[in-house]
Amino acid sequence: MIRTRRNVAVVLLTLTLTLPMSAAAAASTSSSATAAATDISDVSFAIPRPTGQYEVGRDTLHLVDGNRRDLWMPTAGARELMVSMYYPARAGGSAAPYMTLDEARLLLKGQKLDTVLKAEQLAGVGTNAHVGARPASGKHPLVVLSPGFTLNRATLTTLAEELASKGYVVALVDHAYESFGTTFPGGRTLTCLACETVEKAPSDEEEKKLLAKAAANRAADISFVIGRLTHPARPAPAWKRWKMIDPRRIGAAGHSLGGNAAASVMAADHRVRAGVNMDGTFFAPVPASGLGERPFLMLGTKAQHSPDSTDTTWLRDWRRLDGWKRWLTVAGSGHFTFIDLPILGEQAGITDPTAPLPGKRSGEITRSYVGAFFDQHLHGEQQPLLDGPTSTNPEVAFQNP
Repeated sequence: MIRTRRNVAVVLLTLTLTLPMSAAAAASTSSSATAAATDISDVSFAIPRPTGQYEVGRDTLHLVDGNRRDLWMPTAGARELMVSMYYPARAGGSAAPYMTLDEARLLLKGQKLDTVLKAEQLAGVGTNAHVGARPASGKHPLVVLSPGFTLNRATLTTLAEELASKGYVVALVDHAYESFGTTFPGGRTLTCLACETVEKAPSDEEEKKLLAKAAANRAADISFVIGRLTHPARPAPAWKRWKMIDPRRIGAAGHSLGGNAAASVMAADHRVRAGVNMDGTFFAPVPASGLGERPFLMLGTKAQHSPDSTDTTWLRDWRRLDGWKRWLTVAGSGHFTFIDLPILGEQAGITDPTAPLPGKRSGEITRSYVGAFFDQHLHGEQQPLLDGPTSTNPEVAFQNP
């Protein structure tokens, strides 16, 4: 099966088997890897403090696209989305929750971590965003973020908070039936019907076609979100703070399938001026005609997304990109390097031998390069970090096949 879901679970299972041993435990047992695991049931987790000048506010939206039926559950009716809106703010408001208890329980169960972590621990991750915070003045660029297949939108919280602290409005989207669990209004928590559909595909080729269709469907989701946020008169504003958004400066980024969706929405929607793919296979290809000379960043693992790696879609689509472009790979990284999970894992002393880059460093690299990309292409601020390798980021290689 394609490296979208099953290999993710394998990586997380590896994490559970490589927790550090105490000296006493090491001396008393070597019978099995699981016996060596340190108890982390009392560890408290937190998203790192963002580096920008603003405090971060957060609202939550439930959006319904009445013009589209759900791809995975047509009988459910209109396509539904949950969107976390992060925005530059002033001090104040109450702490925003990381995710709901149901979402945490289903994510841990889906990744086979429910015997290692408590749902309360994951749901209770400390964030820096505040509900009800007063917005900063002025108009700001909009960046839409899309998570990896099976993953809740909360897994991109570190990046969302960082961008908001630097002066962006961020719409972080959960796509219905594409995560292990997403809570919707009315006490509903929708599970991953898309996972079941993809897993039942009779071949890798058929699975690729389904995931290409999923990426295109996500692109339609992103376009819909942009429309609802920038056209407040249909029939009422989707977001009460819509005046914060500068509709002339819109970007899209995502992890894994969400990264493919970022490219797909740029191909379909010329309102999106810049895009980022974080370690996602291009199941839905970049058009042969390119992306209208708009900038695009490819940020991936050295092992899977170097020019000579097994994922040939990166080389194919790199050649099709017709505007400013960068192809960056990160040494020691894994598929999850670009999201919250390694950051939280490190706080519990969890390591992954297949991706030894520390969690804190993973977060720093992702925030630095994605932030610099949007600063250059949406804020118009030249970023030397994007010009070539630096001694302060030796893990990051610039590919130019």
